[in-house]
Amino acid sequence: MKNQIIIAALSLGAIALGTNQVLAQKSEQASTLVNIILADVIAMDISTVASGGAVDFNYGSTEDYNSSKNVTVPNSLVVISSKNFDVKVKSEGANFVSGANVIPVDILQVKAIPGGSLTGTLNEVTLSTTDQVLVSNASLGAKQSLNIAYSISAEKASKVLLGKPKGTYTQTVTYTATAL
Repeated sequence: MKNQIIIAALSLGAIALGTNQVLAQKSEQASTLVNIILADVIAMDISTVASGGAVDFNYGSTEDYNSSKNVTVPNSLVVISSKNFDVKVKSEGANFVSGANVIPVDILQVKAIPGGSLTGTLNEVTLSTTDQVLVSNASLGAKQSLNIAYSISAEKASKVLLGKPKGTYTQTVTYTATAL
């Protein structure tokens, strides 16, 4: 019995010493500074319709030359920008070209139209080799889409296109988004 009392006393002593050691420990802290570093960005989504796309105006009958033609391209441009921005448009050359034959680029009207998620002042311009503001003060944001309508008036079709040699006349149209 004496052995049981000694074992019980030693066990209680070990528990008491262990508890004191736990109570005697201090807590430690470490802190880390987290930085979020922002840069201004502006980009056009590579998958936008305008990137490598084509807009076709077909003139195959007398009715075509006597009527206005309009081609609307939804989601032509998709822009991400950390600041408000302008969208500008221009042609890379003064003429649509088919071999040695040319048609002046000012035959084409380019218009930013409602329907996309991009907001700002939407404009219509006559295509030229000079940058022109198609959308002014567009709001910053991600994946903002712009719908664009292209048109050739009946008057220009009958006065400028009629009588030109048949063929496919091409010109590159370039869009630029510029942060404000």
